[in-house]
Amino acid sequence: MDFKVKLLKRRNDSVVYYGDDLFKGTAKYYSKYRPIYPASLIRYLIRKFSLDGKGHMLDLGCGTGQLAFRFSDWFERIVGIDTDPEMITEAIDLSKDMRIENIQFFNGNLDKYKVNAHTFFKLVTIAKAFHWMDREMVLETLYEMIPYEGGIAIIDSYSPNKELSPWQKTLNEVVKQWYGHVRRAGDTTYSHPTISHQQIVANSKFESDLYQLPTYEYCWSVETIIGHLYSTSFGAKRFLGDNVNSFEQNLREELLSIEETGVFKEQVNITVIMALKK
Repeated sequence: MDFKVKLLKRRNDSVVYYGDDLFKGTAKYYSKYRPIYPASLIRYLIRKFSLDGKGHMLDLGCGTGQLAFRFSDWFERIVGIDTDPEMITEAIDLSKDMRIENIQFFNGNLDKYKVNAHTFFKLVTIAKAFHWMDREMVLETLYEMIPYEGGIAIIDSYSPNKELSPWQKTLNEVVKQWYGHVRRAGDTTYSHPTISHQQIVANSKFESDLYQLPTYEYCWSVETIIGHLYSTSFGAKRFLGDNVNSFEQNLREELLSIEETGVFKEQVNITVIMALKK
């Protein structure tokens, strides 16, 4: 998820504080409407790190735990860390519902967790969350927490130059009309890091590797599009105030005018940047 080790942003690659409410009110939508990662990703990581049900895994920026749950059979113990208390509460509730007992969820940042923990993690996952972090600091801290032949999988689908479909363009236009043209992020606004994740890893103590998953198709409905928007930092429902119903009606009408079937297809590309300790 979308994780906030220190709720930081980078503007011209300088670290700026986001505030404590970055994902306030989004956890329920996050757990229900964020698409699950494809089985091809799970299989790839199982092969890449020779997972066998032993050892420990860390999901850094775990959100409501969806990725961690997928690996519960492949490790003795998993730790999920997120700084948002609502996300952690939701993750704990979901783990109880699914009767998964080998995952510990921790509310706080990596430094806070490390104070009383002396565990080595064979695999660390950071899924669509690295951009929120002080990336160099996180890699430096994790290097001492990962054994040789272990590593980090930084999972992302950021594609700024990707050609948008008509329904995605319409979605963006309607969102700007109701939320404003500046992308909010906690107490400030968001700008993506200027230095790529891959370059940050290449400059670290880790050995860098890259894997591109096969492109796959994901189908959205009006309901899941709206729910997904409410799961994001910039699209939190609270920003709409009393305009929730009007916004949803407007977006529904605009989307259905493009695709009357109500099925909206997206081609998804996921990249896995590995930071391997050799």
